[in-house]
Amino acid sequence: MAPAGKTSSDLLGPPGQPDIAYVPDLENYQARSRRRHYDEQLDKTLPPGFPNRVSSKLAWKGATVHEEYNWAYHLTLADVEEVEAALAHFRSLGQPSAIGDVSQVTFPLPTLHTVLRGISNDIHNGHGFKVVRGLPVQFHSREENIIIFAGISARIAPIRGRQDNIYRGEPADVMILHIKDLTNTKDAHTIRAPAFTSEKQVFHTDSGDVVSLFALEAATKGGQSKLASSWSIYNELAATRPDMIRTLAEPWPVDDFRKTDKGYHLRPLLFHQPRADTSPQRIIIQFARRVFTGYWTRPRSADIPPITEAQAEALDALHFLAERYALSLDFQPGDIQYVNNLSIVHARDEYTDSPDKQRHLIRMWLRDPDLAWPTPEALIKGWTRIYDNIRPDKSVFPLEPFMREPSSGTVQH
Repeated sequence: MAPAGKTSSDLLGPPGQPDIAYVPDLENYQARSRRRHYDEQLDKTLPPGFPNRVSSKLAWKGATVHEEYNWAYHLTLADVEEVEAALAHFRSLGQPSAIGDVSQVTFPLPTLHTVLRGISNDIHNGHGFKVVRGLPVQFHSREENIIIFAGISARIAPIRGRQDNIYRGEPADVMILHIKDLTNTKDAHTIRAPAFTSEKQVFHTDSGDVVSLFALEAATKGGQSKLASSWSIYNELAATRPDMIRTLAEPWPVDDFRKTDKGYHLRPLLFHQPRADTSPQRIIIQFARRVFTGYWTRPRSADIPPITEAQAEALDALHFLAERYALSLDFQPGDIQYVNNLSIVHARDEYTDSPDKQRHLIRMWLRDPDLAWPTPEALIKGWTRIYDNIRPDKSVFPLEPFMREPSSGTVQH
């Protein structure tokens, strides 16, 4: 629960900030839409060069995607035995081998490799997501499970991104994040992101190319993962509200939460990449709602520009269209979910834990240099901060959940 009864609707933000909260309010959204239709002359044309529609496997809808795509790969007994042999091989290397040394060489998967490379192609050029199911997490220690996660992921996308650059007050490349409710063990006023609560997490994107989540344990109740194609969202808005495409493609004041001197930076939420000789036309949506609305005890900064009424409406439209088109997935212990962060927005239902069953996921941000999409110019600085200059000997893989440092340079989702 939010501290002292506070909700995101209590967070005021900068002067002129629209009435918009972290948790979207359908009535508020519909009322704003009616006002704007009545008061404004909304543009009926798309920005120059933007397509009327994008056609691709990436433009799927949750209600029908199962008819065209098998989104789960169930590990066979032979697959699991190969993973166990790879773990034994890595362990046999001895010290100074550490988790940061896990690679395609040190964690050999000669047969499963081809399957996993095919999954990477599905993520980048197919439907944009896949669940690898059936790892026996209950038979392994926390460290062994993280080694297995890193070893399998090295085939999906071999470059790992840093989740943070500080650990226990010291510079470090923190390569994983534990997604777990910490509200019973941490001061609520230090919690700045929904990843560390059991509350509903609204639709958003993370940082980086591929988001991978490894389930160590599921919740007692709830906690379903929701995925929605941002390409289907684009198609709907392009057909019905081209003015919103224009709004999403304009620069937005992204709150840096006082991590920079200016306090914010400007960038679009929507990017269009025209067809090139080596790549198809692509649409990319990147946003985290809380940097425009505030969250819990972290309001939107008061000394930065407010978002506009048009931006507030577009932010809500992204969420409610994502809900309309979403696929809901249950996390089972031993699942690894891989998601194309450039073509899919994701969310999570609220959940309930019990003393003997507590939802616990581990997250990595990945990149496949062979299949990676071009990074939009406005995102390059953030991607560089995540992926560049990582050394295995400086990589940290915390075995227990921890709170990210307040001074972290990476965005907390």
